[in-house]
Parts: sequence; C-alpha cells; structure tokens
Amino acid sequence: MGSPPFALPALQSLMSNKYDISMVYTQPDKRTGRGQQVMQCAVKQFAIESGLSVMQPETFKEHGAVEKLSAIQPDLIVVAAYGQILPDAVLRIPKYKCINIHPSLLPKYRGPSPIAAAILDGDAQTGVTIMLTEKKVDSGPILGQRYMEITGEDDTESLSDKLAGLGARLLIDTLPDWVAGRIQPLAQDESLASYTRMETKEDGRLDFNLPAVQLWRKIKAYHPWPGCYAHWNKTRLKIIKAMPVDDGGKGQIGQIIALSRMQAARAAVQTGDGLLGLVTIQPEGKREMAAADFIAGHRDFIGSFLT
Repeated sequence: MGSPPFALPALQSLMSNKYDISMVYTQPDKRTGRGQQVMQCAVKQFAIESGLSVMQPETFKEHGAVEKLSAIQPDLIVVAAYGQILPDAVLRIPKYKCINIHPSLLPKYRGPSPIAAAILDGDAQTGVTIMLTEKKVDSGPILGQRYMEITGEDDTESLSDKLAGLGARLLIDTLPDWVAGRIQPLAQDESLASYTRMETKEDGRLDFNLPAVQLWRKIKAYHPWPGCYAHWNKTRLKIIKAMPVDDGGKGQIGQIIALSRMQAARAAVQTGDGLLGLVTIQPEGKREMAAADFIAGHRDFIGSFLT
C-alpha cells in the first residue's frame, strides 16, 4: 500500500527478492493541471507496467472494500506513504500484521511531513523506522530503525529519495526476522513524540525578518512542495535555491544587494540576520533560471525589495 515515489523502492525490492505481491493499493487517480488530465500516482504506474493488480478505494469505508482485501488473504501488508489511515478491520486481516515504513526516527516527527520537519529544524541526521501499524498515526511498536546524515545540500526531494532507498533495504532485512519471530517490537516513548502537519501553499511565503539560515532551511524543506516565494514588482518570484552568505549585510530588510563575482550567488536579500544569497529563481509565468541571468536582464533588480 503506497502512492508517491517514496513507496517505489520498497515495492521494487519486494519484487526483486521474490516476494509474492498479491495486490497493490494506491490512492485514486487525480485530475490535475489546467486541462484537468487524469494522473496516476507513481506506484500505480509501476505496478501496471510490472503486471501487478491494483485497487484504489477512496477509503476502506466503501461498501465491500474490506471484504475484497480480506478475500486476498495477505500474509502481511506493507504500508509506505499510502495516504490513508487503516481501520481496525484492515489491521486485523494479515497473519503477520501491517507494517509501515516511516521516514523519521520515531517517535520524532510523526505525521505527514517528517522529512521537511527535519530540514526545517536543522537536524544533522534523520532516518527511517519500520513499525507495526496502529490506528493512531505512526504510534505503533518499532521493528527496526536506520540512521542517515542530512547534508547541507539536501532538500526534501533529494532526502526523500535517499530515505526511500534506505527504507527499502531495511524492509528486506527486517521481514525474514519478523516473520520468523526473532524481533520483539519496541514500544515508542510517548513522552518523546512530536507531530508534523501537511503544508499549504501559504507556508511557502518568505518573511525576510527571519534569519538567513532559517529561510535557507525553509527553501530546502519546501522544495518541491509547496515551494517558497516572495513578491517583486507585484509579481510572484519563486526562490528555488538559495544559500546563507557570510556577510552581515548593510541593506534594509528585504532589499536586494549585489555580491562580488567571487560569490556563488550574484545577489542576496537582506534578512533579519545575515544575507540570503539567491542562486536559482523562477519568475511568475517563466522557467527556472540562474539568479545571475535574471539580474542581467533586469538592471533594476539590485537595490529593489522582495516582500
């Protein structure tokens, strides 16, 4: 049971290790874009290409949804970013229970946005947890964990890819021991639990009163969704990639300051603490581009303000 690209390595690893995938469950197809074209999630696309059967109930409250799953008689259900809370009627079906791959070191960062939360908080490391699925979100006993360093270049997209691979490897290492009864599930310490929430588009707006380091983390955490932005000349300017600049700055909050050609960024924004160098931006209605290229075509950019 999974939907986005994060779930793909787990499914691929199960297949390559000769596990019998009796059914793949994903979220229903969605309409997206101006043309409202029907889009299949990454897991469904791969499953169809691999000749696997797919089911896509809106919820397990649908008439017959639980019965259809029960009829498959799965020994075990693997959940990875499926997008639904499984009811007790589902959790009781498999002999070896439902296990979940979660991209954080539980009980820290339960909920839908653990990868972004780790980057926002400036954590030096994160990891993946395999746990038993319970009705309460991400609260089940732990079967295994692995750690991973977070680099300064990592954003949510790149770190998600790394953690997906790490989770798939941990899954394959865990399953034989779990089925053989060699793993004693470890209860989570509720006193250490923290929770994340789903981001909204408005969360991506940048407040330049904040320190440059905090804004840099936010830009990384919210790439690719919901993306970070500010306004310039009454138009939206997306900030795709940025970096703190080792210079205190002398401008007003939000003012764009030219940097020397020795810097990796050619311009920076004055923040509440330090300068935020602009590396890659996307003007409204246009493609992504190097900030240096944008500056070359907009001589009035330096000295103006982002709000």
